[in-house]
Amino acid sequence: MQARKKYILIAFCASWLLVFYFGGVQIRLLKLLSRKKNEETRQWPLWVDRHLLMGYAHLEELQNDSDPHQGSSKSRRETWSNIYKNSRCRMDTCFDFSKCETHGFRVYVYPPEKGDRVSESYQKIINSIAESRYYTVNPQEACLFVLNIDTLDRDQLSAQYVPNVNERIRGYPLWNDGRNHLIFNLYSGTWPNYTEDLGFDIGQAILAKASFYVEHFRPGFDVSIPLFSKEHPQKGGERGWLVRNNVPPRRKYLLMFKGKRYLTGIGSDTRNALHHIHNGKDIISLTTCKHGKDWEKHKDARCDRDNQEYDRFDYQELLHNSTFCLVPRGRRLGSFRFLESLQAACIPVLLSNGWELPFSDVIYWSQAVIEGDERLLLQVPSTVRSIGNDKILAFRQRTQLLWEAYFSSVDKIVLTTLEIIKDRVFSHVSRNKLMWNALPGGLLVLPEYSTHLGHFPFYYLSQGISPGQEFTAVIHAVSPLVSQSQPIMKLLQVISKSKYCSQIIILWNCQKPPPPRNKWPPTPVPLTIVDGKKKTSSRFLPHSAIETEAILSLDEDTVLLTSEVNFAFMVWRSFPDRIVGYPPRSHFWDNSKQVWGYTSKWTNEYSIVLTGAAFYHRYYHHLFTHYLPNTLRALVDQTANCEDILMNFLVSAVTRLPPIKVTQRKQYKEVQTPQAMKSTHWANPDHFSQRQDCINAFARWFGSMPLTHSQFRLDPVLFKDQVSVLRKKYKDLERP
Repeated sequence: MQARKKYILIAFCASWLLVFYFGGVQIRLLKLLSRKKNEETRQWPLWVDRHLLMGYAHLEELQNDSDPHQGSSKSRRETWSNIYKNSRCRMDTCFDFSKCETHGFRVYVYPPEKGDRVSESYQKIINSIAESRYYTVNPQEACLFVLNIDTLDRDQLSAQYVPNVNERIRGYPLWNDGRNHLIFNLYSGTWPNYTEDLGFDIGQAILAKASFYVEHFRPGFDVSIPLFSKEHPQKGGERGWLVRNNVPPRRKYLLMFKGKRYLTGIGSDTRNALHHIHNGKDIISLTTCKHGKDWEKHKDARCDRDNQEYDRFDYQELLHNSTFCLVPRGRRLGSFRFLESLQAACIPVLLSNGWELPFSDVIYWSQAVIEGDERLLLQVPSTVRSIGNDKILAFRQRTQLLWEAYFSSVDKIVLTTLEIIKDRVFSHVSRNKLMWNALPGGLLVLPEYSTHLGHFPFYYLSQGISPGQEFTAVIHAVSPLVSQSQPIMKLLQVISKSKYCSQIIILWNCQKPPPPRNKWPPTPVPLTIVDGKKKTSSRFLPHSAIETEAILSLDEDTVLLTSEVNFAFMVWRSFPDRIVGYPPRSHFWDNSKQVWGYTSKWTNEYSIVLTGAAFYHRYYHHLFTHYLPNTLRALVDQTANCEDILMNFLVSAVTRLPPIKVTQRKQYKEVQTPQAMKSTHWANPDHFSQRQDCINAFARWFGSMPLTHSQFRLDPVLFKDQVSVLRKKYKDLERP
């Protein structure tokens, strides 16, 4: 009995212990949870002498890595979602592809309204679209729409700010909540936070914006563009400053920066710290607070000393003589310094956390810039010192490719934006990344011709491809066939004897109809007559009858030997991206008249090889027809002149190299028959002056002079040497 009582007492005590233990824990948890609900979270750390310490940062600021003046990532996302309600837009959800099916990729610009203010920069953008091959004046044909309301500067304190945009766009019948619309913007937000507020709802429109945040950028839908100044040229633009590949590639200064220092506000933290890396020797980092109306009210103890040091160095001299250029963020993520560094072949070192770089969808920026971290500024000097000479040279070459291909003019920036969108719309016929990141650049590679790298002449070398071993001769005929002794008859026999000739095409541009096939001499290769529709520009149409990569372009009165043709073709196979031929011409700058001049004088220097006897790749026919504007081809047809000069402009713009002249016999002449003299432009007394006018018109459209002078000529081995002619491969070249 006693043992039983003892066990009951022990069990009772154990039960009370269990109830107390688990019940106590639950009570404590309930108290803790209720305290969290009723009380604010205790901030950490809880210093005893907290009332004596200054509150430099709040807990929210410590929990994010962003600029304290900019607000947390969460607050930025909330701001963005309030402004842009379609932040999840993608091409599949917010773009109507059916508008592009009938007429292809056409762009319509809204007509200007009376009293509209348009900035110089936005007018350049509109002009670039209007002069592009995609422009249409019919909105029913359009695939993409662009507002004529200037949306570049959305800073409410700016004189360029356009108010009431929301009300205006809602009244447009074509707006459709922004679907299939493209909006350009360079500046968003205003003092002090410079948020990405545009001041109106863009709806489902594509945003082409500078200073894009990565977290706000909609991949595959938006386009990040560079920040450019109002002085940025409409066309052409200056060439890059890397005129030769210096080895070693390092310059006088390793790293440089010269620019504004913000004393307060967003972007001030990064620029206020730049003086720490300045050593006055190979690292030049200069800032000035002398900007703005009331800078003296806010200047600190460093201002006077910084301003004095700042004036000692010239910015252009630093650009020319620095290997790396610091590109810190300004009030916004982007800055003009980015494009300036690219042009100067000064490798950009970016200090702009969260910046979606321009055209990042297609450009490999890791091959051209160094992306630093604003919070790790002091590590930048050691980082750039560790980069080897071979990589520095590769980076500098890449900056030049990108500058000249996409950024040197407003035209190129706008066309790159349109081409990126077009590739998204027609993704099955689009460029790959290599086409965008290799010479000559994506704008000069038309995917409608082919999406295969091996079909373009400028990729042969990198792809290890050899050009084809046959050519197609295209003879431009403008005079009627009245005699079997005409030069074209002899030319047919000479060309058809070449073992490399695959076919001959006669482009008939005579007023009279072509004679039947039995009137032409028999040839060992196919002979095809194609109607040129009496247009001079039809000479360079991408005729479907041309099946070979190489084209031999000939005038009907050209006099050549078969051996000359064979030698020129073998030279072209070594330079398939260039024009290779015989008759040279040259251009020059007439300083007295301030215009470009044209000369046919035979000198040691040339920049043009006439297409009356020249080889080139058939891709240039496609480029001539689909890349050049109708206005230039209309000029050629109107004057019946200059088509050969225009083709030289085009090929030199693509290759950035001169054509190649091959051996020419002294007996070579451009013979003109009486019939040809009556029917061709040679009979026109204004022929020479027209060609001078053409050169200037072409240079205006290209924005610069792409023609390049050369003294390079290729001859056969042993040409003109004291060796028996019978022992030479091209015997006929030296025979009288």
